[in-house]
Amino acid sequence: MPNTVITTREEPIATVQINRPDVLNALNEEVLDELVKELTKLDDDDAIRCIVLTGNERAFAAGADIKETFVTATPVSMLKQDLTTRWEAIRRIRTPIVAAVSGYALGGGCELAMICDIIVASETAQFGQPEINLGIIPGAGGTQRLTRTVGKYRANELILTGRRVKADEAKAIGLAAQVYPAASWLDDAKALARTIAEKPPVAARLATEAVDLAWNSTLDAGLEFERKAFYLLFATEDKKEGVDAFVNKRKATFKGK
Repeated sequence: MPNTVITTREEPIATVQINRPDVLNALNEEVLDELVKELTKLDDDDAIRCIVLTGNERAFAAGADIKETFVTATPVSMLKQDLTTRWEAIRRIRTPIVAAVSGYALGGGCELAMICDIIVASETAQFGQPEINLGIIPGAGGTQRLTRTVGKYRANELILTGRRVKADEAKAIGLAAQVYPAASWLDDAKALARTIAEKPPVAARLATEAVDLAWNSTLDAGLEFERKAFYLLFATEDKKEGVDAFVNKRKATFKGK
């Protein structure tokens, strides 16, 4: 059996690819378990400073594996799957993750992309939360993260109609940071990851935590975390290196210390 998740290291970045092309990279327990394992392994590796999470040209992930997951599912079976633990484990990865989306990112695929720190899209990308067509609603954060991204009224429109959002609209509503040509989307995503990987990794991790907290907490709590993280970074060697490089007009070399 082929690996459902393939990891390629190109230090200081790594690419994690969902590999179920026969079902448009539909997500099941095996895929999520493998994603958690691979992302955790990379997160613990100081040589990796940014991760690209992707699928293939046709699909980032077309949603949950409906035949495997939903057809005979009951509330008890869904509870036993403990999907929340897997999704939370991915969300808590500290290394910045760039979701590189080509083709379909629907349902759970869209929710997986929204867990990442940055979403970039091929011009062929299509996002959506079509769960309403199955008689259910998004169940892996879609109602919450989509609303925080695009606002209440547009989120309701997308969730209640189940319609798909193409790449240009995704960028316009804030769901994608950049749209890349179909011929170079993955290379462009890796180039972005390399740019991020050149930055001081401690500062990058604290920055993503602070931005994530803006979603999940109050303004006062977010400002308090930001202030403490800001002060903490003055104790790092990377701060000294960055300031010295600026003053002396040279390129900084950050070591994550």
